[in-house]
Amino acid sequence: MNVRQKEITYLLLTLFTFVGGYFFLRYAYKVSDTVPFSQEIVLIILGTIATVFITSLLLNKQTAMELEKEQSIKFLHLKTAIYENLLDLIEEMSTKERIAQSDLSRLHFLTHKLAIVASPSVLDEYNRFLKVISESAHDTTFRNDTAAISDALCRLTVRIRADLLGEKAKEGDYSESEITDIIIKNANDANRLEQIK
Repeated sequence: MNVRQKEITYLLLTLFTFVGGYFFLRYAYKVSDTVPFSQEIVLIILGTIATVFITSLLLNKQTAMELEKEQSIKFLHLKTAIYENLLDLIEEMSTKERIAQSDLSRLHFLTHKLAIVASPSVLDEYNRFLKVISESAHDTTFRNDTAAISDALCRLTVRIRADLLGEKAKEGDYSESEITDIIIKNANDANRLEQIK
């Protein structure tokens, strides 16, 4: 039973309970008209039933929202961990003299992990990044292609940042393109530092 059908079922059961309860309590209220304080007792019972019912509905809704929030947090943690693994692997590969086959295998498996959690824009940019890596890895080193890899990694990092932060990615007075320019500028400055010997 999907969520929509479940909600409709609960709604129909709620409607049936209220209508049936109304007629029963109306009958009980009329019957108890002759006994002293019996109408007040019936009203107390009606109020208690309504309070318990409303409270249970609110608690169910709150529990569902908390579970959804918890799932979102766990998914964000998983996504962050995979992105960090990817960036750590790229860092490790770029600092080695020679790229080993095991590094390429790890990158291959990270590609599958990314397919599970990454947004379409990250996957698209990652595809471009893989093309740059593929072209650069032919000589089993990244030493001669650091500028191209850095540029591709910058663009991938921008997409990862947007995926992790969502609407918060646009902070303050900075637009997405300005943030992209800042990230690329920082990477270029870091590249210049690497070239200092």
